[in-house]
Amino acid sequence: MTTSENTGTEVLRPHAEDAFAHELRALAVADDRPRPERWKLSPWAVATYLQGGTLPDGTVITPKYVGPRRIVEVAVTTLATDRALLLLGVPGTAKTWVSEHLAAAVSGDSTLLVQGAAGTPEEAIRYGWNYAQLLAHGPSRDALVPSPVMRAMADGMTARVEELTRIPADVQDTLITILSEKTLPIPELGQETQAVRGFNLIATANDRDRGVNELSSALRRRFNTVVLPLPSTADAEVDIVSRRVEQIGRSLDLPAAPEGTDEIRRVVTVFRELRGGVTADGRTKVKSPSGTLSTAEAISVITNGLALAAHFGDGVLRSADVAAGLLGAVVRDPAADRVVWQEYLETVVRERDGWKDFYRACREVSV
Repeated sequence: MTTSENTGTEVLRPHAEDAFAHELRALAVADDRPRPERWKLSPWAVATYLQGGTLPDGTVITPKYVGPRRIVEVAVTTLATDRALLLLGVPGTAKTWVSEHLAAAVSGDSTLLVQGAAGTPEEAIRYGWNYAQLLAHGPSRDALVPSPVMRAMADGMTARVEELTRIPADVQDTLITILSEKTLPIPELGQETQAVRGFNLIATANDRDRGVNELSSALRRRFNTVVLPLPSTADAEVDIVSRRVEQIGRSLDLPAAPEGTDEIRRVVTVFRELRGGVTADGRTKVKSPSGTLSTAEAISVITNGLALAAHFGDGVLRSADVAAGLLGAVVRDPAADRVVWQEYLETVVRERDGWKDFYRACREVSV
């Protein structure tokens, strides 16, 4: 496990294996099922950690992912085989969150991470060199700087690659030999690193952003793809937003989320209606803006609103606290999206019973 420079201090966002260490320990004690080699927990315990439950000793395992259990079971089972896992979905469907918690539960370490971007080099996936050592002594194992993937292969751990489709196609294909042969050649040394049992890889990707690099068919075949959907119901999405806002709020000393349950439901309703192009009752069609209006964005809007309520209000989340953040989430294209938002406010929000304060707050910041 990577040692943080802030060990002994209160970090802003602990890694999953640190934030939920007590749950992982309790699961390990209660877990009497077979575990794949080098796994910290059995597949059943990993799924329980993700979806939540109550252990025989009374320990409550909080849900990390609220969604169909079968999705979690397929993802966990994939990691127990020799196939890599690709978590696919639109932005904001908790791909990174699930990836981190899977790695924490399986390997006890979620930090073996490659962050994908347009400038991600091949060395980030394979290995690099300590150039001082290289110039002084030539190519050697001491001069080699292993990537997170290479370290995971050597130690039988779970590596993570975030935003795989943002990585250039030729760099993506570096994974083909690793995933098919379970080997990483080091031609400069005439050596190789072979993956030991327990190694696997979780990648995340979405196909909604511009500039996405499609995966080659050869690479896609090396993955078992699991699609993470948007929450199926408004109640499920409200539950997800409330849970995450509460977790984030505790770390920031913000007011408790239940104080603003009505506003959370309103924001979720707005997001779902604009995302789906129809009101919740199915009677009125509405135009959709250019943004994704994901669950993650709803969490951000509510968290920002709670911060406003805490520092510039009475600590209770109100419509005026979420209105500005909501406007920023919806209006990404200043021309087209503003028209969509104004039309939605006047034809839907204005006429909705019990939403007058919400309408006035949104109207004020929109003007």
